[in-house]
Amino acid sequence: MPTLTKNQITYLQANLKELQTKLQEQLAQSKSSVEVVNLDQTLVGRLSRVDAIQQQGVAISARQNTTFRLRKIQIALRAIESEYYGHCEKCDQPIEYARLEVQPEANLCISCQDKADHWS
Repeated sequence: MPTLTKNQITYLQANLKELQTKLQEQLAQSKSSVEVVNLDQTLVGRLSRVDAIQQQGVAISARQNTTFRLRKIQIALRAIESEYYGHCEKCDQPIEYARLEVQPEANLCISCQDKADHWS
């Protein structure tokens, strides 16, 4: 299986940096949605406390997922700098370019990812 070309790495690095910026913006915008729920009981038509807490839970989960993906992107950018990007962390085989195009922060090849998904 061939390793990534310099042009492919440059393209993927640009994608990673763009994703990093978008996710950082998302985290900044979502900060208020995970704060403590305070309801004004005097207003008619406001969300019930249960609905507000449910929405807060969804926001917290989304924020955790965004934070996790941002960390993976930062790791991938460091891997590019160390010239190890595009290699599976489990089997050390090259990760296919098509996979990295879809998920540039991927650190496992399809085979190892499939095994990890079945064991988790």
